[in-house]
Amino acid sequence: MSWEKFTEQQNLASENIDQKSTFEILEIINAEDKKVSDVVKKSLSKIEKFIDVLVEQFHNGGRLFYIGSGTSGRLGVLDAAECPPTFRTDARMVQGVIAGGYDALIHSIEGAEDNMCDGKNIILDYNITEKDAVLGITASSSTPYVLGALEQAKCNNALTGLIICNSPPKLQYIDHMIPIIVGPEVITGSTRMKAGTATKMVLNMITTTSMIKLNKTFGNLMVDLRASNEKLWDRGARVVSKITNLDYNDALQLLQSANGEVKTAIVMNKLNINTQDARYKISKYKGSLRAILNSKC
Repeated sequence: MSWEKFTEQQNLASENIDQKSTFEILEIINAEDKKVSDVVKKSLSKIEKFIDVLVEQFHNGGRLFYIGSGTSGRLGVLDAAECPPTFRTDARMVQGVIAGGYDALIHSIEGAEDNMCDGKNIILDYNITEKDAVLGITASSSTPYVLGALEQAKCNNALTGLIICNSPPKLQYIDHMIPIIVGPEVITGSTRMKAGTATKMVLNMITTTSMIKLNKTFGNLMVDLRASNEKLWDRGARVVSKITNLDYNDALQLLQSANGEVKTAIVMNKLNINTQDARYKISKYKGSLRAILNSKC
């Protein structure tokens, strides 16, 4: 069995899956999914190295672009879209780009992934520079659109990385290769399954860890949240209550006076200052709520 294209090999555990009962099919899928976390664990040091450099890019005003096609592209767009509501980031800070454009999010656009020039052009369209980071996502490791984008990104001196689920190719324009070798899929070649699950896990790690390093949390609490709907007002009030020891209603009232900004509300309470001064403190300490509270002034 060739390791180079593991995702295209036949999985012996599911070879006769069409003859199984519904429950037996579920057991096979579940058993294969259990393997994914252990495989991701093997690449934690590689993921760490990419994140540490990425955080520096963010500190210098850089952006992160996910580039992918099909399932890989959709997962990148999904992770990017979750950053503004979860961590109150500018929508331009983390962006997902999918071959075939946004129509490809809901429709399969055949052939879009095969055009290397389109991948290169998207880097030019987004004016990607040395401040930015481009992370390609391709289970196969050979998607022309993704590789074209990465090659152009490196020509523009951007930080480059590549998440793959097969044997790592030797590409001079990739700074950080992140191989997640999940093995043959339950249904041969269906990389939306284990490869997709592995990709989602890694993307979660990249953005969540980066945002923690950028002071978007206090412990494991989302303190850079800005309430914009009923659910977020409730979540924000509970976070404010937890950190300030105010009861829920008082915490909600304080959050409203801070225009829904959780971190601002907490600083207002802890330092007994107004909204404007709280925002100044947050800026002065680069968003670190822990540093602000430790300063005690």
